[in-house]
Amino acid sequence: MFDFTASLRQRFAALSTGAEFFSLRYVRQSRQYLSVRKNIAEPPSLSLDEGVMLTVRVNGVEAYAATPDLSLQGLQQALSRAEHQARAIKPHALLDLSTQAVAQGRFDYTSPGIEQPFASLSDCYALLAAESAAVPVNSKLVSWQTSLGVSDVEQIYLNSAGAEIRQAWRFVYPGISVTAHDGQDTQSRSLGRENFGQQGGTDVIHRCGLQGAAVRVADQALQLLGAPNTPEGPRDLLLLPDQMTLQIHESIGHPLELDRILGDERNYAGTSFIKAEDFGHLQYGSPLLNVTFDPEIPEQLASYAFDDDGSPASKQFLIRDGVLLRPLGGALSQHRTGMAGVANSRACSWNRAPIDRMANLNIEPGDQPLERLIGNIEHGILMATNRSWSIDDARNKFQFGCEWGQLIENGELKGVVKNPNYRGISAQFWRNLSAVGDLSTFEVLGTPNCGKGEPNQVVNVGHASPACVFSQIDVFGGDA
Repeated sequence: MFDFTASLRQRFAALSTGAEFFSLRYVRQSRQYLSVRKNIAEPPSLSLDEGVMLTVRVNGVEAYAATPDLSLQGLQQALSRAEHQARAIKPHALLDLSTQAVAQGRFDYTSPGIEQPFASLSDCYALLAAESAAVPVNSKLVSWQTSLGVSDVEQIYLNSAGAEIRQAWRFVYPGISVTAHDGQDTQSRSLGRENFGQQGGTDVIHRCGLQGAAVRVADQALQLLGAPNTPEGPRDLLLLPDQMTLQIHESIGHPLELDRILGDERNYAGTSFIKAEDFGHLQYGSPLLNVTFDPEIPEQLASYAFDDDGSPASKQFLIRDGVLLRPLGGALSQHRTGMAGVANSRACSWNRAPIDRMANLNIEPGDQPLERLIGNIEHGILMATNRSWSIDDARNKFQFGCEWGQLIENGELKGVVKNPNYRGISAQFWRNLSAVGDLSTFEVLGTPNCGKGEPNQVVNVGHASPACVFSQIDVFGGDA
């Protein structure tokens, strides 16, 4: 790791500019994606990307330019382009960033176990093939896939104030899905894939529970095929953590991104039902709701020591006892508004500028084990694993669907139901939070494909949550 540091440091020191401040962010990213579909290994998808973003500050105006040319000449040309752009836009600038703080000091951050080599391609394929072969032979099981994505990212940030921040991550995404079909209906059940990713090594595969999961996942797909449709009407709703991740992401994470609140994302990703004046007093949820920006859980997808602007990251409460406290706003948005935010300026690559993004957005555990959550529900439904979502541009009215549903009657889990869906309004839904699971129900999950920004940026986002109960939520099945 960081083998390029000395050369990059030397070239950075040799750059020439009239800017009062400038910085460099080097990113090297390698990815591999492997899959076995119906016991047949598919060709691996492998990629490598490397480049640098140069940012300058001239008379309080910032501009940037990116390049894959890592030579001194290439870096100098990009720096000069950025400086020229900053001077050109000065007459039209809306902000004076002259007093905005800049990173200082030297720091390193790495994913746990990243110094250990990851399993070989052949070993990974063998693992996926073994799990694929374990799917039972059944004419109704028409498709299945095991998969493994691994991404290694190395980033070096240097600036003219003497900062040197080196960070390296390994992200691992295991998964399995099985689809059943009986000629009339099709149902799928999955584990991992789009809602489980962590930092680490092969230990992530074991934490996901991929090995040995095929029989159970296939059986659940068949159960769904023979299950009745989800009934319609208001019920207490118990969401397991792998569905809570989607609920947090869409109806807390995106609405709290400060650039969206300021209108920057209106043209593409939408706005927010939250207003700047809501922070500090809006009752976002019930008093049981405690939401944190937490970059300090080592295995979580978006854990880091510094964001991509060099701001130090630390755990902060965004919502405490249901009250909205602070937004997901990085240094630039904080400067624009004078509001306290968090270190969440993030970019998907070397050729994208950092913008306000979700990182690790978590719900803090409560005090009830799963058995008590279920036992206190008289008339409800358990839902798990997202399969569909729809939400308006202000991230307020939503309709989400899950793979798995089970009825709850008089404190007991009853029969499986298929096509479980629910809908609500964010501003009301979280106020109906009536019970929060304890640490035994808490799971560290995340997604690799959160999109936002123009040009588009897709980043990994971590979500950790216990199981949660919401009172009297409108649920319905596939025919509603």
